[in-house]
Amino acid sequence: MPLHKDDPKALGGYRIVDRIGSGGMGVVYLGRSRSGREVAVKVVHAQYAEDKVFRARFRQEIEAVRKVSGAFTAPVVDADPEAVRPWMATTYVPGPTLSARIRGAGPLKGAELRRLALGLVEALRDIHRAEVVHRDLKPANVLMAEDGPRVIDFGISRATENQTLTETGHAIGTPPFMSPEQFRDARSVGPASDVFSLATLLVFAATGRGPFDADSPYLTAWRVMHEEPAVEAVAEPLRAILTRCLAKDATDRPGLDELAGDLAQALPEPAADDMQTVTLRLPPAPAPERGEEPGPAAAPPRAGRRSRLRRWPVLAGVAGLLAVALTGYLLFDPLTGNKAADSDVAGPEAPRWDPLPDGWKPWRTSVFGTAASGVKKPLEGSGISFGTSLSCAMGDDALYCGGDGVLPVRVDGTTGRLAWRADSRPSGLARDRYDSMVLGVHDGVLLVSQSVLNSAGDEQTVTVVALDSATGKRLWSRTSEGTGSVASAVVGDLLMTSDGYRVTAREVGDGAERWTATVPVGPTYSCVFHDVDSLPYAGCTDAGTPSRHVFYAVDPADGSTRKVSVPDGDTVYVGAVGGDLAFVTHVPRDPQSTAESASGEVLLIDPDTGTVRKRTLPGDPRGEAALVGGVLCFASSAGLLTAHSPETGEQLWQTSTTLQQPGTPVADGRGQAVFAASASGRVAALDIATGGLLWESTARAGQVVAAGYATAQVFLDEGALVVLSPDGTVFTLDPAHPDLEPLSG
Repeated sequence: MPLHKDDPKALGGYRIVDRIGSGGMGVVYLGRSRSGREVAVKVVHAQYAEDKVFRARFRQEIEAVRKVSGAFTAPVVDADPEAVRPWMATTYVPGPTLSARIRGAGPLKGAELRRLALGLVEALRDIHRAEVVHRDLKPANVLMAEDGPRVIDFGISRATENQTLTETGHAIGTPPFMSPEQFRDARSVGPASDVFSLATLLVFAATGRGPFDADSPYLTAWRVMHEEPAVEAVAEPLRAILTRCLAKDATDRPGLDELAGDLAQALPEPAADDMQTVTLRLPPAPAPERGEEPGPAAAPPRAGRRSRLRRWPVLAGVAGLLAVALTGYLLFDPLTGNKAADSDVAGPEAPRWDPLPDGWKPWRTSVFGTAASGVKKPLEGSGISFGTSLSCAMGDDALYCGGDGVLPVRVDGTTGRLAWRADSRPSGLARDRYDSMVLGVHDGVLLVSQSVLNSAGDEQTVTVVALDSATGKRLWSRTSEGTGSVASAVVGDLLMTSDGYRVTAREVGDGAERWTATVPVGPTYSCVFHDVDSLPYAGCTDAGTPSRHVFYAVDPADGSTRKVSVPDGDTVYVGAVGGDLAFVTHVPRDPQSTAESASGEVLLIDPDTGTVRKRTLPGDPRGEAALVGGVLCFASSAGLLTAHSPETGEQLWQTSTTLQQPGTPVADGRGQAVFAASASGRVAALDIATGGLLWESTARAGQVVAAGYATAQVFLDEGALVVLSPDGTVFTLDPAHPDLEPLSG
């Protein structure tokens, strides 16, 4: 990396040649002595140099590294902890970090995995013999040199006899690779903690996934302390060894000598030909930034975890601890991530993505930002809180959003610019009495349903407002005196509005009435319209016991209806397959349970004959269901995506991701990939045919909305993705280059 103009020219007699990287604690430079010897020089950031506790910890790091002089560590050659900007020089080790190696070339196997595992055990033996505990063993702190791994960055290690810098209530480390005792009581951390971290690192090295991965450090902490590790993708006998190392009780973990013997047997010495292959496959790379964390990499499918929904209330206690505890989580921002190596999806198996919109650039903004025209600022008090929801639709190269107390707003798909915010709220009306819901966009007209609550809070007026999609100007509006039992919708070129069960079809352009008809259901039913191949179907549900469903095909010419019966039970419409209506049935569950529903069957109903075909879904998949690219895809709250054939019910694939609370899956325009996004704004792309994980992006939401079940939504704008996070953050991604950093809108 090139030097910055304010970087030092020399330090302690070492000429500064290049930047190696930077992180939360400081900058690492490549230095060269007068004799030509190369060293890595870590210089503390200026803001930490005045912190007495931090400076003391830096001295401790220097002493810790000086105590360790094994073949698998990078020894200190010089240091000045008393300088204005404290610095330390270690032997320079050319080679990528383990995290960069995994991200660039996938998980390790064979001789490469054996050399890593046994090398790290030897490194830890040297560290522990010097009476030092590393406490931050992670992929970013392991360099992959040609002659074996090197353990670096002892910034939060401590000598076992010195506990003065470990304060009560402070857990220090990097959550995905921390031991349970680091979260409970950092002062009690001993050598067994490094064994736990080593096992998490080796799971990551062998699969590309950590055993406790989650979208936030709080959820990660919960999993580390209370859940079994996800190690299904690790082959035996290595899996059994690593499972022992991941025991919650430190006394149940093996010692390093025992572990070395077990690993040597589980990872046998490769043949000479294999060793040559490994040497040739070592990826050339300059040492990446010291602050980088393991990025997403393809991993074999593994079994899913249990639902996290019931755990959210308990996590408040963990969050209270971690709010002051994650002082060692300095080198990685879980929401913005770090600069990553180019992770373009390429190669013979890569999808051929649709072209991006003309002039497209990556961007990131918020629906609560300042608009260029109309009402420039959001309504006073607008923002995401418990119970708040956003309603959005894509069309005319823009995302249009409304919501609880949210005025309709247009976000341009190409630039992320908030083009306008509509002045559609009645004058003087309080924000908490106004809601807007985006119905759809058609031929330059945006249709929005607005609800206004009276001052007594017991009656509401619903108005459908048509806005010019380019300017936000009002074109026309129609008001209903009562609350509709059939939800308004845009289907094809018609707007459906209702008063009770009386439905009126209107022209989108001017609101003119085409016909009025009544949906023939009882007073206990509520109905929504579905667009089935541009034809309207009214799906009506009686939420009694058992639940009853009925669909009505509606003739768009005159409003006449034709009944399509649906078997009783808890069923959900998911789309159309070859002209049939497709539903999934939910498995009965304990009414006291808060776990997400599991689906037991797929139903295919011929709308002409009423014939019902039932197919069992093996494994009772959980989560949001959608028909994407011809497959029935489920996304569970724990990030497990499962695909089934809608025709046979057969499970096609199952893949675990790090997404937490993913929204409804969406297919790309070619039907080659499926996308899902988490509440934190992390996006995953999977091959629709095989379930192979193509990539995962960094999390880009401004905040994670953890109150209630809030999900992100993914929209397609030609070949680009537009993603809405529950907190109102909106950003775009190029599926071929998901690591491109967004520009602020």
